[in-house]
Amino acid sequence: MSTQKVAVVTGASQGIGAGLVTAYRKLGYAVVANSRTIAGSDDPFILTVPGDIAEAGVGIQVIEKGLEAFGRIDALVNNAGVFTAKPFTEYTDADYAQVVGVNLNGFFETTRRAVAAMLENETGGHVVSITTTFAEHALSEVPAALAALTKGGLNSATRSLAIEYAARNIRFNAVSPGVIKTPMHPAENHAFLAALHPVGRLGEIEEIVDAVTYLENAKFVTGEILHVDGGQQAGH
Repeated sequence: MSTQKVAVVTGASQGIGAGLVTAYRKLGYAVVANSRTIAGSDDPFILTVPGDIAEAGVGIQVIEKGLEAFGRIDALVNNAGVFTAKPFTEYTDADYAQVVGVNLNGFFETTRRAVAAMLENETGGHVVSITTTFAEHALSEVPAALAALTKGGLNSATRSLAIEYAARNIRFNAVSPGVIKTPMHPAENHAFLAALHPVGRLGEIEEIVDAVTYLENAKFVTGEILHVDGGQQAGH
């Protein structure tokens, strides 16, 4: 088996995901980068795998292609996610299917195959999921029940899996962001969103990337939900 470590990043074409690809390469990892429409890379240690992880079979395919190219999987960042803020009764069946498809089905399929691969490593592995502080700290200004339902589930699964696999050297953690300045949020909404944080600003992409790389290197940390949210979790 190759000794070069390999990280998989979903939702990797822009924003936090693109930042994570760069960060893992700086750590010396080969990277398998997935999103629905991701361009190829000139870097031989970045394998791009286009596909929508909400679709059955895509998550498995991402891991399988990483194994074919690099021979192992050491880290998985479940970064792909959908956030739709609406009053609860205005969510449609299509909204529900999309959010659950990406946030839960994609997590389940990709993580299940990645963990099976990690069990083959002498050094184990690490899974990080990007969740949201809205899952634990509801705000009246942002109705987000589907985020709470799905990302809250990922927080719980993170703790459960951390205990299940603790003795087999596979760690599970989550990073729970506030609102981050990414292409997802139009500039005209930034002032409103900044005011939702006690520190009075949006988070930066590199602040989430730094949290993930901290957890990657923190070998004694597992089952942690690391809040990078400008104080939202503490109160408002």
